[in-house]
Amino acid sequence: MNLGFIGAGKMAHALAKGFIAAGLTKGNQLTVSCAPEDILSAETFKQLGATINYDNKEIIKRSEVTIIAVKPDVIPQVLTDIKDVVTKKNLLLSVAMGVTIKQLEQGLPGNSRVIRVMPNTPALVREGATVYVSGTHATEQDCNLTKQLFGSVGICERVSEYILDPVTALSGSGPAFIYTIIEALSDGAVRMGMARDLAYKLAAQTVVGAGKMVLNTQMHPGVLKDNVTSPAGSTCEGLHHLEENAVRSAFIKAIEGATKKCRETTSKH
Repeated sequence: MNLGFIGAGKMAHALAKGFIAAGLTKGNQLTVSCAPEDILSAETFKQLGATINYDNKEIIKRSEVTIIAVKPDVIPQVLTDIKDVVTKKNLLLSVAMGVTIKQLEQGLPGNSRVIRVMPNTPALVREGATVYVSGTHATEQDCNLTKQLFGSVGICERVSEYILDPVTALSGSGPAFIYTIIEALSDGAVRMGMARDLAYKLAAQTVVGAGKMVLNTQMHPGVLKDNVTSPAGSTCEGLHHLEENAVRSAFIKAIEGATKKCRETTSKH
């Protein structure tokens, strides 16, 4: 399908590469707009075969589906740019953090088909975690298409809009938290004599494997943890150190803090 991107940052690039890898579109079917001075982003999309156009109206005219992937404070200008050319044939998917369905619809013609989407950057390797909220005039077919697009680059779930701030904190910010875990586990292994390259590889694969165990077995994480933990063993000793240093509480507070920051962003718009 002909896909448009308004905004050409890291998230847009991750999604575009993921959609191409999944066979849902081709590089030469992408039309992308970005700020004229954003030469690096334009070049990254050109390498995929995309057409760069600095007029947001043209993106809407040339695309069946347009993904709006700009910073929240740029959204009002984007909506002003495109509102005169948006028609019933256009499906608009917004990945802008904190910008609600109501705010999007208020800036567009009355019958606009809008869906709010919250993906994350592992979509680049087709391991994304995405949720979406349907707008007033979006059809079931639109929702199915959204699920097909984002389901091709990971998992994709439909949710109510009120839950999007904690979703952003968990799966949107979550990769940064997991990278910190991988780095810290690797630092510990290096301290105990392991080569750093091997430490990163083992730590990263351990996270991937543990995640797949939770998804594939559908067992409670606590049960899976207990299955690894022998009485008075090394895992038990390691877990004791984590509890002693309130690691569990730190992650809970990280999600809470990130959620509050998302809500602050939402209230500003």
